[in-house]
Amino acid sequence: MNEIIITIIIAIICMIVIIYVLRGFRIVSQSETMIIERLGKYNRALRSGINIVLPILEKPRSIKTRFVREDVNGMVHIINRSLYKIDLREQVYDFPRQNVITKDNVQTEINALLYFQIVDPVDAVYEIDNLPNAIEKLTQTTLRNVIGELELDETLTSRDTINARLRTVLDEATSKWGVKVNRVELQDITPPERVRRAMEQQMQAERKRRADILNAEGEKQSAILRSEGEKQSLINEASAMKESEILKAEGLAKSKIMQAEAEAESIRQIAEAVAQTNTNPTTYVLALKYIETLKELTSGKDNKTIYLPYEATNLLGSIGGIKDLFDVKSTTPTK
Repeated sequence: MNEIIITIIIAIICMIVIIYVLRGFRIVSQSETMIIERLGKYNRALRSGINIVLPILEKPRSIKTRFVREDVNGMVHIINRSLYKIDLREQVYDFPRQNVITKDNVQTEINALLYFQIVDPVDAVYEIDNLPNAIEKLTQTTLRNVIGELELDETLTSRDTINARLRTVLDEATSKWGVKVNRVELQDITPPERVRRAMEQQMQAERKRRADILNAEGEKQSAILRSEGEKQSLINEASAMKESEILKAEGLAKSKIMQAEAEAESIRQIAEAVAQTNTNPTTYVLALKYIETLKELTSGKDNKTIYLPYEATNLLGSIGGIKDLFDVKSTTPTK
């Protein structure tokens, strides 16, 4: 009987030792850590892998975390839990919509995303009680302050500026908690319905104004091109007329030169022929011109009476010279 009792006691002791030893093994995953307290005081932070702790004397310190779950109906639920393992990866908090008032007194709904990372787990455990709640409240108040300094138009068009200012303020405030704020993103900025309608009307008016400006610019360019085309056409016509007149003048000048040269050659030959007689060449030429003039005077149908001037005797003398010229040519022997 005593042996059975001793065996049971030994078995119980062995089980207690085994349980104690098993509880002393702590496995920490990659990118996680665990804060160990010995007798209620901070002792160390466990690294990833297998770690040994002293049960009863040492125990891990829990930290509050936040999870977002979406059910089958599309409803988003926020779950807060206390865990012993601290996640050192970058985390994202999706904050619910909140109403903020801009500088021009327009109430707007804004939904923000916060990306942060725990860089000092000791400060994240001991410097703040509820880290997710503290980050959420700090983000909301900072967002209200930043949006309150901007008008609605600036809020809608300056997201990058707002994100940068939020990140700077939050990073500075959360550095004491061992948290590094990497990015802040504004998901949605939803102004009231009346403001949206007014913005749509303004947008339509602006588009109409730009369309009118483009049409006016097009008409202006079209008119300029038409005027330039007409100008070039007139220039081309004037240039063509100028070249045509120049060519006509050159042709007329050449024609007159050729006529003068032919007349000079004719006079030269006549002078040579007249020189064979004793007739004056000048008198001969004048007589020919006189005859041509008389021919023109008598060519009309209504010319009934012709009066000859006193100088007609000279004409008759010239005609006599012409007769002598023909007589000389007729008596000249042929070689």
